[in-house]
Amino acid sequence: MPDALLLTLLLAAVAIGWWLGRRERKARDPVPTNELARDYYVGLNYLLNDQQDRAIETFVAALEVNSETIDTHITLGNLFRSRGEADRAVKIHQNLLARPTLSSAQGEKVQLELARDFLALGLLDRAERLLKALVRDCQDGERRQAAKRLLVDLLEREGEWQAALDVAQPQLIRDSEEVRRAAAHWLCQLAEQERLEASPGLARKHLRRALSIDPRCVRANLLLAALEHDTGHYRQEIRLLERIPDRDPAFTPTLLAPLANAYRLLDDEEGLVRHLEQLVARTPYTSVIILLAETIRHREGLQAAIDLVSEQLNRESSLGALDYLIDLYRQHSVGEPLEQLQLLQQHTSTLLAALPRHRCRRCGHAGETLHWQCPRCRSWGTTKPITGIEGE
Repeated sequence: MPDALLLTLLLAAVAIGWWLGRRERKARDPVPTNELARDYYVGLNYLLNDQQDRAIETFVAALEVNSETIDTHITLGNLFRSRGEADRAVKIHQNLLARPTLSSAQGEKVQLELARDFLALGLLDRAERLLKALVRDCQDGERRQAAKRLLVDLLEREGEWQAALDVAQPQLIRDSEEVRRAAAHWLCQLAEQERLEASPGLARKHLRRALSIDPRCVRANLLLAALEHDTGHYRQEIRLLERIPDRDPAFTPTLLAPLANAYRLLDDEEGLVRHLEQLVARTPYTSVIILLAETIRHREGLQAAIDLVSEQLNRESSLGALDYLIDLYRQHSVGEPLEQLQLLQQHTSTLLAALPRHRCRRCGHAGETLHWQCPRCRSWGTTKPITGIEGE
């Protein structure tokens, strides 16, 4: 149902269009305005009878198109699109494009809005054709950049990573931090495909380029480490994983599984302990503490692990570390204390199971899985492990 703001704007637009049109006609030759006035009152009658859709259609039809009302029409179309009625926006913008009196600049402006209409309707092929034409032919630099940004977004939706890169470089990548971050992930997408297709050389090339565009790209470092793992170069894999806390400490939990596996394959448990102790001193996340405690438990026994986790909990509260500590105590308890610990852990485990592990730092979308592109706001690299008492 159209809102009051849109109806008010339509009424004002019709009045302005009528006045401007009347002024233009007076300059040429006087023509009666009875037809416009009749449409205006017909629209008001629909409005008073609560037939708002028909009222809007009448007002839009009555709004005269001339050089001074082009922007009014474009704004009306944009209002329809913002209200989820992109099909109506298409009609208005296509009606404008059919006008032979449109200037080149006005035509480009309308085409850009029509492309946005098609994107809103999911008509990606039509939007792509319009945007490619604007990128190729548009005379206005700002409008060409807007068309490029929309085209890049469209190509990204379709998974056309190389095509998105071709459009974005060099200017969009140079001018926008958001596009730089996205471009690094597009290259990571290509590298993942190439790794699956057994093309490690090409994958490395794309990952090095990703790091040249965005040196803080954690994903590129993880993939480079995975390529070293594939070829059995576990020390080099560890060196690459060591970079991640420098790039973004929040992603430290993501390196733990491959790090532990690399040390295991090297049969270097002592090296793993030293590495984890350094990480705990720098980023005392719950998952790091638990992995270190588990490794120490295997090497030095249960009490050493209990002492480590207790010491860390005295420094900073963590529901996950508390749950793990309860589990350690359960392993050497019997009788009534064991039953009490089981009851306590039942509650902590239930709480932990209900909590998300990752959250987008831009829109707040939370879930169990780490998404390199947020499924809600579609931002790249903004979803990270949750920290604090209920997280890491």
